Amino acid sequence: MSKNKSNAIDYLTLAPMEGVVDHMMRDLLTRAGGFDLCVTEFLRVTDALLPKRSFYRLCPELEQGAKTPCGTQVRIQLLGNHAELLAENAARAIELGSHGIDVNFGCPAKTVNKSKGGAILLKEPDTIYRVMHAIRRAVPKSHTVSAKIRLGFDDTERFHDNVRAIQAAGVNELAIHARTKKHGYRPPAYWHEIKSLESFCTMPITANGEIWNAEDANACMLASNTNRLMLGRGALAVPNLSAVIRHQARPMPWSEVLELLQQYADFNIKGDNGLYYPNRVKQWLTYLKLAYPQALSLFSDIKTLKTKAEILPFLQAE
Repeated sequence: MSKNKSNAIDYLTLAPMEGVVDHMMRDLLTRAGGFDLCVTEFLRVTDALLPKRSFYRLCPELEQGAKTPCGTQVRIQLLGNHAELLAENAARAIELGSHGIDVNFGCPAKTVNKSKGGAILLKEPDTIYRVMHAIRRAVPKSHTVSAKIRLGFDDTERFHDNVRAIQAAGVNELAIHARTKKHGYRPPAYWHEIKSLESFCTMPITANGEIWNAEDANACMLASNTNRLMLGRGALAVPNLSAVIRHQARPMPWSEVLELLQQYADFNIKGDNGLYYPNRVKQWLTYLKLAYPQALSLFSDIKTLKTKAEILPFLQAE
């Protein structure tokens, strides 16, 4: 486990957020600098080796060396419970250029958990071990294999068992959302629980959860005793939060946020039916309003609008 010898960040990751942080959002949020890695939304593995097009659809960055336009590395995340199939798909992702493989054991969605994926597996350390061991054997040692977990499902009873299982499987890195599935996304995050791993964990640990500003980042590093952080909702609320935390930058002014919202409209979405931008820009505003009061007003102005052409004049008028 990495030790927090100062408040300087060693490694900063943009979190995977299903249905939110796609390749276009990764592009926008990494432009500010500060991020070392992006992890994709999960690719669900159920009963087959997925075709190459599934990987490219999830991670178009594979076409450019698995990096965002500004050069931040991208790692594909898999989700499932079938060890051998996950291993096959992990090997394919590496062949296509992914910078390592991440495995999701943290998703709290009921539909995912019902199909025995995501956080439900935190009840089964043995399954976690089998999955990670198979993937580690299938992926060349020169490539990083990581996992993302929560503190547990209903409670933290199996937290240490799950971490031991992941470490025993030969995993290189572990990210921990410092809440249980039962906690969901309700504050606070229990960063101090991560520190309890020090007695046996030798993997680098990345702490995640409730990091909204530089003060939170410092508090998290102190409580968890790791200098590796992962940003999710906070990076959507303050689009340059990575630079705020990493380089002591000022939070992006609203005028620059508006520019990003307009640039978001310039992306061409393959197969788009015209709903992508209207839906996603409203979704983004629900995060932005946590840091910018202007976002609430803008959301009220555009919430009933259904096309890009209707929305853009409101961004320009601001």
